[in-house]
Amino acid sequence: MRLNLPIHMPSRDTLAARCITLLLLVLAFVLLTGLLDGGVGVAPQRLIAQPLFPLANAWPGLLLAGLLLVSTRRALFSFALAFALQGVIYAINALKVGNLGTPLLPADFRIVGQLRRGGMHLLSGYLPHSAWIYLALGAVLLLMVALWQRERPLFARRTRGKRALSGAALMLVLASVLGGSSAWASIYNGRVLWMEPWSAAATSNHSGLVSSLMMFRLQFSKAKIKPDRAAALQLIDRFDAQLRRPAQSPAPGADLPDIVVVQSESFFDPSIMRGYEHSNLTPNLRRLAAHGVSGKLHVPTFGGGTIRTEFEVLTGLSLRYFDELQFPYLQMNHKQVPSLVRTLNAHGYETIALHGNDPAFWNRTTAFKALGFDRFVSQSAFPANAPKDGKYMADSVMTDEIMAQLKDTGPPQFVFAISIEAHGPYDAEPANRVQRDAIAVPAGVTGKDKHELQNYLYHLQRADAELGRLVQLLAKRDRPSRVLFYGDHLPALSDAYAITGFVDGRDMLSQAGVWLLVDPHDAQHAPSQVDTAAWLLPAKLLEQAGIGGDAYFTLTGLAGPEVAALTAAPGVPPLTTDSAEERADHAMASINRLRLTAKLDQLLPTTAPLAVAAHYVQHERHGVINASAPIIAPVRGRMARANRAPPKRSE
Repeated sequence: MRLNLPIHMPSRDTLAARCITLLLLVLAFVLLTGLLDGGVGVAPQRLIAQPLFPLANAWPGLLLAGLLLVSTRRALFSFALAFALQGVIYAINALKVGNLGTPLLPADFRIVGQLRRGGMHLLSGYLPHSAWIYLALGAVLLLMVALWQRERPLFARRTRGKRALSGAALMLVLASVLGGSSAWASIYNGRVLWMEPWSAAATSNHSGLVSSLMMFRLQFSKAKIKPDRAAALQLIDRFDAQLRRPAQSPAPGADLPDIVVVQSESFFDPSIMRGYEHSNLTPNLRRLAAHGVSGKLHVPTFGGGTIRTEFEVLTGLSLRYFDELQFPYLQMNHKQVPSLVRTLNAHGYETIALHGNDPAFWNRTTAFKALGFDRFVSQSAFPANAPKDGKYMADSVMTDEIMAQLKDTGPPQFVFAISIEAHGPYDAEPANRVQRDAIAVPAGVTGKDKHELQNYLYHLQRADAELGRLVQLLAKRDRPSRVLFYGDHLPALSDAYAITGFVDGRDMLSQAGVWLLVDPHDAQHAPSQVDTAAWLLPAKLLEQAGIGGDAYFTLTGLAGPEVAALTAAPGVPPLTTDSAEERADHAMASINRLRLTAKLDQLLPTTAPLAVAAHYVQHERHGVINASAPIIAPVRGRMARANRAPPKRSE
């Protein structure tokens, strides 16, 4: 039995009935989209007061419905299918908001390409576990099949080319919308709709998710901001004398230290949460801070997006000044990127990246090549029987691999290690449930929230223990060393945060993480408390290691503290700044952009020639590339290239 839509009438009445049917479907689609969206600006009751808001938000879906209608000739089926596909986007958005507190952004769709590169294993854990949701999806699929089989076509199959012409027109219009054509900027902008460039959440709430995606897509696709060379020069001139000082060099006979940087997954100090104010869940971090440099760390992400913090630490560039780089490793189009790695290469370091996950995920293989790493030791190079704790490889395995990579002879070494044990979601059972269950939680945190918080804190304590073990092992070596340890972002425990709140009264997106820089051989060093930002860590590391010669890092070390607190996760309301801070921020934005495009060096003053111990400069390094990554040829500094033959590489 077929659904009689529309009822056959004389030709003129039939045309009117078709038009009424389509208008009713369009109206229903707009109203239901607003209801599904939940934003105050596109709610069904706002259709009369501000019709453009709900219409603009539903427009891409309506175009898709029209294209399906031309293709299938079934009106109800086409609108229902378009709405269902739109619903998938809203469901993904709900997952992101629930875990990270922010709605979808255009760059998030780049993650689709990462699903076959290790991303599916990592991200599938965030999918709902309830069987009812998947039964509902099955019911929707059956409904679509029933509509396709039973609904009567709205018009004849052959229309003398009208269907083809209409379909081509709709396809072009839809492609222009999805492609972010600038023609749509006349509608999707903050003057016609509502947009707060710093807050996707506020924009989505007032203009709808789809309109928000459109506006941010158009904003990020605008012509790149041109650096203000005059402002950059003015900031450089402020520190001209310091920048002209001779570069640091090791004392005669002294060795450059081995450097180990640990990017600890989701690590932070829980004492910033109410209920944990007087706790000490990170005893090793606090013990080591008593003879090191430590403090709050402002990072450009929350709950996920590890590569944002990672990019800042490795490059010394602030993503605050690159709105278009939501996921930098997926969007970089530079074959060579200025970095901390390249600076260390110029001083004779062997540079190694280490991560117990798929090397293709987040495009790290290509990114690490652009950043200048000699080798990338990834998942396949770890022991085949490496233990897991919870869902991922244990941090203890990473510590063992760090020590295995460090040699007792040869050039100084730089190891950048990325942990994964404490990665969410936090529903997998840990190796030691008794220890997990013994962890206290604040009052009011119960059920699933308690389980996830305890699981996370269990892994946090394992990470803290491995920090202590790593420093202890390095202290036993004869070679000097430095350890930089930091958390990439807070864990995605949104529900627990909503219950407990934070000591400072601010929201979860505004919280800072932690960092520590310590010399394992110097337990008598006076402690220093310094709050900073992720992109300023390279300058502090180089200074503590006694390594100079890169004027950019010297400049960020001098000028960066003025704007460090401005680094924040997307969606955090901008801090109130004074005119001096605004000028410094504007100048630093120009300096960052000039740095990335290799146009900054010509503006910086020259320093005395770079001095490096001769036995490092002349040492010929032989890198061995593991099976998980291609050969990565480092780019040397000018002085290193002049004094050393090209390093040999073996497959």
